[in-house]
Amino acid sequence: MRTVYDCARPDSREAGVTAAIQAIKAGRLVVMPTDTVYGIGCDAFDSHAVASLLTAKGRGREMPVPVLVGSWSTIDGLVYSVPPITRSLIEAFWPGGLSIVVQHAPSLSWDLGYTRGTVMLRMPLHPVALEILREVGPMGVSSANISGRPPAATVDDAEEQLGDSVAVYLDGGPAQHKVASTVVDLTGTQPRILREGAVNVEAVAEVLGMKPSELTPTGAS
Repeated sequence: MRTVYDCARPDSREAGVTAAIQAIKAGRLVVMPTDTVYGIGCDAFDSHAVASLLTAKGRGREMPVPVLVGSWSTIDGLVYSVPPITRSLIEAFWPGGLSIVVQHAPSLSWDLGYTRGTVMLRMPLHPVALEILREVGPMGVSSANISGRPPAATVDDAEEQLGDSVAVYLDGGPAQHKVASTVVDLTGTQPRILREGAVNVEAVAEVLGMKPSELTPTGAS
């Protein structure tokens, strides 16, 4: 049975965060607010929970689950290396609406889908999400919607689509941006934009010392 908690009320927020943490540690799914859109998430290292997340969204393993972290330092244990270009983007846009695609550490025992050795990472700018992430560690989190439908901008949108596949819903009000994060691929010889979203290309280009046209937006979503 699913439960919805209103995070605008301190007592309900505290109860909801506690319930969400317990659900994640038990291998179940939660929906929580982020600074972009609502996310459906689980323990990134629980392969069964990740499989349940993909099933809930109607999404295949060829579209691996992104990972949210609760601090800058968390990335050091997840990736193969953190070169200056990666660090500059983290310092400029985390927490916030920028996701980075990097090579993950080969020693990690997770199964996020067909990642081909890469992972999409982001640190969200939302107090509820950060509180949970700092307690449970890295989470596999995707937009809280059925694959192919618009991302959920409210908890009602998410609940209508995902229903009882999710144990705990945290209502943080309407999403701030109502668009997904901007995604920058850092796995090649030059950074490139895979998706423009909450952070515009010009801002990313300025931090990287590049022209926006050099980031070659692909329009992928």
